[in-house]
Amino acid sequence: MPRKKVTAVSGNGGMKKKRVSGKRKERDFSSDEEFDYEQENNKKLGKPCVKPGLQPVTVADDIKEKIKLECPKIKGQLLIFGATNWDLIGRKEVPKQQGRIFLCYNISCRFVLQLKESKCPTCRNDKGQLGHGDTKRLEAPKLIEALADHVMVAAACGRNHTLALTEDGTAYSFGENKMGQLGQGSQTDAVLTPAPISYNGQPLVKMACGAEFSMVVDCKGNLYSFGCPEYGQLGHNSDGKFIARAQRIEFDCEIIPRRVAIFIEKSKDGQIIPVPNVVVRDVACGANHTLVLDSQKRVFSWGFGGYGRLGHAEQKDEMVPRLVKLFDFPGRGASQICTGYQCSFAVSEMGGLFFWGVTNTSRESTMYPKAVQDLCGWKIRSLACGKSSIIIAADESTISWGPSPTFGELGYGDNKPKSSTTAQEVRTLDCIYVEKVVMGYSHSLVIARQDTEQEQERLKKLPEYNPRTI
Repeated sequence: MPRKKVTAVSGNGGMKKKRVSGKRKERDFSSDEEFDYEQENNKKLGKPCVKPGLQPVTVADDIKEKIKLECPKIKGQLLIFGATNWDLIGRKEVPKQQGRIFLCYNISCRFVLQLKESKCPTCRNDKGQLGHGDTKRLEAPKLIEALADHVMVAAACGRNHTLALTEDGTAYSFGENKMGQLGQGSQTDAVLTPAPISYNGQPLVKMACGAEFSMVVDCKGNLYSFGCPEYGQLGHNSDGKFIARAQRIEFDCEIIPRRVAIFIEKSKDGQIIPVPNVVVRDVACGANHTLVLDSQKRVFSWGFGGYGRLGHAEQKDEMVPRLVKLFDFPGRGASQICTGYQCSFAVSEMGGLFFWGVTNTSRESTMYPKAVQDLCGWKIRSLACGKSSIIIAADESTISWGPSPTFGELGYGDNKPKSSTTAQEVRTLDCIYVEKVVMGYSHSLVIARQDTEQEQERLKKLPEYNPRTI
């Protein structure tokens, strides 16, 4: 039966900003102003901005599911490469050892690593995003005492905020909260200690963070969003803009989780067709755009449309989730999704890797999903994307590429090219089986298998990472 056509879905929920000449630009999250850490440590937070009448999502206890999420079944040796000092990023000369692979820590399934938008491993803490109750920088991983009694199964990082998920489906958040991206029912400068989000619905199973917004998925496949709505990335049919005093543009932020209720597809003639019964299985966020994967292996995207990162063959912002048509055919669905700063990836159920968007803004954009020909035939088990670099674990190899400037996150080693516009095997990881890869802004972390004596011997040959001597 054909889906019913509707015409009143797209639009702007707030007052429009006056049009100005020139190309519309996305806000840049790649640089920070000078930050006074001592002043921040001694500063008292102002009175929280709270919206009256807001009610969090609530489900009665007698119908709420009881779940116990499992920790990822991954264990091994943690390896790090790339920039380890945020202050050095952007300089013309960086320490040579940043391209080398270093041993870091043993990782078992009790630990969770997610570095989506974090700028440097266990280092920057401007807004308390490390969750230790202060804004002091750290040189090495440290247990978050406020979460020590919980079994954590997942985490996600935004520009300056963090979400963490427990085995019973409870989400905690900490860090910057000016846009309500912590989902705690208020807008404050920062929350330095983990606190539960304002949500009492079905247990949560997935989470993701953009630069200044967050997404969570419950066990029933419902998607919720909160934070900055600037480009429509929250999926509520609005960019949240309104004109405040002195003609200043401000945003009506979502400060508690709000369900994303509308999913659509667009026909060639521009007709908008609702897509019912979407059950979300996974979610990924770029700086200002979002992807979801549903139970039927379909992909939806919305938010900032610049450089084709939404995959709809146009650069228009999308205010609600819109179907990416390439993956809506039998046998061509997606099995994995991943987002970069200005790009998107999906692995098809046949194993092919598809890319759209841009990693180098000086080159032509890919406006719709295209197969990455260099990786045809590879079986991809894990992929991650940083600011503009990509790393993949496939078969027995680790593969990476990214345009200049890079800071060693590709792992090519000393006296080797620092960047590559095409996919290259990471030879410094030859004969090392990588289970999982993640990337931050300009660094990579991988978990390498160490089940056999031979694998352990190979890993012992790598230098050990010591932040005090690097």
